[in-house]
Amino acid sequence: MAKFQLKVNGKALNVDADPTTPVLWVLRDHLDLVGTKFGCGVGSCGACTIHLNGRALKSCQLPVSAVGTQEITTIEGLAAAGDHPVQKAWLELDVAQCGYCQTGQIMAAASLLKSKPKPTDEDIDNFMSGNICRCGTYTRIKAAIKKASETSN
Repeated sequence: MAKFQLKVNGKALNVDADPTTPVLWVLRDHLDLVGTKFGCGVGSCGACTIHLNGRALKSCQLPVSAVGTQEITTIEGLAAAGDHPVQKAWLELDVAQCGYCQTGQIMAAASLLKSKPKPTDEDIDNFMSGNICRCGTYTRIKAAIKKASETSN
């Protein structure tokens, strides 16, 4: 076990964990931030997507020892009132079906819009290709990203 001081959702938090523990499990098991989901465990589905210094990353493959002083943002920290433009568009367009992958989808979409505020369909397809929706709501996901791009920054 090792001690880590992490900056998560704007707060400094101390964690005792094995250095090889994936950030996903530190968030869920040590910090009780369960919005980040476990999907495949191999970085293929995107359910575990978080932001590390604003960049979308799959937390199931990121060891806690690699975080250092970088800022982690989870779905719980994306917007204090749950009113990020992507979250609002998701609700307005009724994107979620089962909802399991949606936190990862939302985190990826928010990162895309931060780096490319007015993405093309191709930009969305390319960026979001690492996030799987088992229910197949890709058309609604793309529409929500487009809608959010109209109202964000």
